[in-house]
This record gives sequence, structure tokens and C-alpha cells, in this order.
Amino acid sequence: MGIEQKLPPVLATNLEKVVGLCRANSIWPMTFGLACCALEMMVASSSDYDIARFGAEAFRPSPRQADMMIVAGTVTKKMAPMVERIYNQISDPKWVIAYGSCACSGGIFNTYGTVQGVDEIIPVDVYVPGCPPRPEALLAAIMKLQKKIKSEKFSDRPDLPKVAAG
Repeated sequence: MGIEQKLPPVLATNLEKVVGLCRANSIWPMTFGLACCALEMMVASSSDYDIARFGAEAFRPSPRQADMMIVAGTVTKKMAPMVERIYNQISDPKWVIAYGSCACSGGIFNTYGTVQGVDEIIPVDVYVPGCPPRPEALLAAIMKLQKKIKSEKFSDRPDLPKVAAG
């Protein structure tokens, strides 16, 4: 049980807004570059695009240090269990961006060895189509994710037990 369940509704609502704002502006992305889209993802952290202004500048090498996973590129069926395993190692709350057509829908690789979208394995919050998408598209996806994070409520979080109202 969290402290939010012991607070009056007015304070809990304000606390949700503050927590949402803090989370949205301090995203810790973990890169999971699998193909050519990873190159464009890396460019987004260069000085020309400055991903740091969105609070997502420090790409983490470990899932235990991250709260957002950017899956960039083609996911093969052989790689799928590792993608799921790494996703499960990220602490809640966590978010996923599917970056590139291959991560979104399998792209041009409609074959027996390719996963037709990473959402077959893990839940995806934001899709960024393109082959490869431009770095600006990743920045737009981060802004869209920030908007979603700011509007999340404590009751929406999967890591907290559900409590009946009343």
C-alpha cells in the first residue's frame, strides 16, 4: 500500500499531478537498438537535436536503471524472449516506444523468423513508424509519452494493489 491510499482525495489528486510531472520530465531511457533505426535513435541524443531538454538525456545500459525502453529495429523470433526478459527487468512504472516500421509492424520483413510488431511480445505506449524514422520523430514520441505520463493516475499503476473505494 502506498501513501496515496491514506490521503484525502484532494491531496491524492494534487500528489498525482506532482508525481506525474516529475516522472514525465525525468525519463530514463534504455536503448534496445536492433537494426538501422538505432543509428537514428543515437542521433537524437546529439547536440543538434538535444534530447536532454525533454529530461531523457542519459541512456541507461541496464534495464534496472531505466523506466522507458526504446525498441528500435527488427525483432526476430529468436530475439523475442530476450526482449520480453529485459522488459520484465525494468521497474514499474515503465513505458515502451516502438521506433521504426520493423518494431511497429514487422516492416518489410513479413517472414517466418520476424515478429510482426514488438507489441506481440510487450505492451507498447507510443509507435513511431518510418524506415528509419527521423530523430525529430523520436522527440515527438517522447513528448507524446510525457503527456501520457502526466495524465496517469495512481489507480492506473499495475504495481499497486487495487483498493475498493469507500
